[in-house]
This record gives sequence, C-alpha cells and structure tokens, in this order.
Amino acid sequence: MRIGELSKATDVPVPTIKYYLREGLLPAGELSSPNQAAYGAAHVRRLRLIRALIDLAQVPVAQVKEILRSLDNDTESLHDQIGRAHRALTPPRRVTTTPEARAAATARVQALIHDRQWSVEPDAPALATLIDTLAAMETLGQTNLADHLDAYADAVETFTQLEVASVTTNPTRDQLAESVIIGTILGETLIASLRLLSQESTSATLWKPR
Repeated sequence: MRIGELSKATDVPVPTIKYYLREGLLPAGELSSPNQAAYGAAHVRRLRLIRALIDLAQVPVAQVKEILRSLDNDTESLHDQIGRAHRALTPPRRVTTTPEARAAATARVQALIHDRQWSVEPDAPALATLIDTLAAMETLGQTNLADHLDAYADAVETFTQLEVASVTTNPTRDQLAESVIIGTILGETLIASLRLLSQESTSATLWKPR
C-alpha cells in the first residue's frame, strides 16, 4: 500500500507518518519508484504500536524511539531488551527528602529485595524510584501506604506471574519480545486504571452521601 492507504488503514495522518519515518520510529517502505514507497502489514502493526505507546501510555517520542530500537535489536537478550524498555520508561526524578528518610527507605527496599530473592540490577531505575517514593512519604509524614509494602509486593508478584505466563505462549522470539515490552508499558496503564476504578468504588462505599 502507499502512504495514503497506510494513513487510512491506521487513522494516522500522512504528515505524522512522515514525521515517524524521519525520526526512525517507522521503518522505511520499499521503494517502488524514486518518489514512491510501498508499505505492508508490518508497517501497519508498528504504526499502531507507536500510537498506542504515545496516545494511551503517554510515552514521549524520544522514549518510544528507544523502546523500538530495543525491540529491533536482534543481538540483545530478551532480558536486556526488557531492561532497556524499563529505563526508557522510568525517567530520573528529583524529590525533596531528608537524608534520614532516604537512608531508612534505602535499607527498607534492600531488605525487601533480599527477603523476596528478587534479581534486580543495582542501577534499575525502578529501584531508585521506589526508594525516593518511600523517602518522600516518610518526609511528608504519610507512611500509611508504606506500611503495606509487603502486601503491595505480594500483589505485584501475583500479576507479574500472570503477565509472564500470558506472553510465553508466543511462538517466536520477536513476538515474545514485543509482547513482553508492550505488556510492560500498557500493563502499567491497565493496572493504574483498575486501581483508580477500585479506589472510586471503595470511596463511594465508605464516604459517598446516601
């Protein structure tokens, strides 16, 4: 199909498709003439993935490019591909906490990782984010949620096992890599949406005027 047909098939404007081509997010089409390129099913699938990451998961274009670069890297292990996606999705954060709160949070997270025998790299972005979050809660005097850290970890382990089981049914390495990375990104949106719905329902049950 030509670029106009690709636009109609995906509901993505032609100028946007051309932008993705220039930025390297979308592979170039096969040249059928000096000024014409043909696109196929793989371009439709990739374009839909790009829109899902940007529109639904709210991933910035620069991070999308990094995620797709990882997805297309045939030399990296699946574990390294997932790690690259995690790092693209977890930007550095700066939070204001006391040194005491951060030290306590670091010790608590290290104990959690050790006790659960989780295999986590020391530079994992989510590790720093968790420490900063707990330290911020402590600094603000809001430790109620942090007091349930083990319960949160139990829940996370449960749905993580479900996620891994659901993607390992894919037959090829490329399909498996795409499923894991998409599940990592859109899974965050899924979990956050369910959590907000459950909070709204619980709040209505407890506090909504009758």
